[in-house]
Parts: sequence; C-alpha cells; structure tokens
Amino acid sequence: MNNYLIPANSKRGQLILGIFAPFDLWLLSIGVLISVFLLAFMPIDTLATTIIILAPGMISALLVVPIPYYHNTLTVITEIYEFYTSRRQYRWKGWCYKEWLRK
Repeated sequence: MNNYLIPANSKRGQLILGIFAPFDLWLLSIGVLISVFLLAFMPIDTLATTIIILAPGMISALLVVPIPYYHNTLTVITEIYEFYTSRRQYRWKGWCYKEWLRK
C-alpha cells in the first residue's frame, strides 16, 4: 500500500519561525526601530504624542499578524487592492469560442 501524504503545512517550512517571510521581518523591524527612535528623541507629554510615536511600530505589527487562510494582514490588503483594480470583465472562452471569432 503506497500512500503518499503531503504535509498540510509544507509552505511553513520556507518561513522564518514558520510565520514570517523576510519582507515581514524587515517591515516589522523598521516600524519598531522608528518607534524606538521617536521614543528616545521626542518628549512624551500627551496621549496624542504617545499614540503618534507608537503608531509606526503598531501599524507594522498589525500588518504582519497572521490571519487564517491568508499569510498576514498585508497579504489580505494586497489581494483586496488587486481585486478592485484589476480587470473585471472576463472574455468568455467556452465551447463555441472559435466559431464566435469567425463571425
């Protein structure tokens, strides 16, 4: 009995820690570094200033959070953008496509 089972998570072996692509880690690290840099050099006086300082790190963290059925939030946003900006009228190529071309 030669049963061959393909592992369900074979794509995860190509990711860092099974979750992150290299671009995801770059995006996260740049956002966190910007937030740390702003924390070091800007005075934190009000809540609004704190939110502005922490925004780059939080936004980049939210973009790389894993989502079921997709890689992460950034992938979902990219797919939605491509869906709404790509061509929506598809050319029909059914069983009589070549006869339609002759007319």
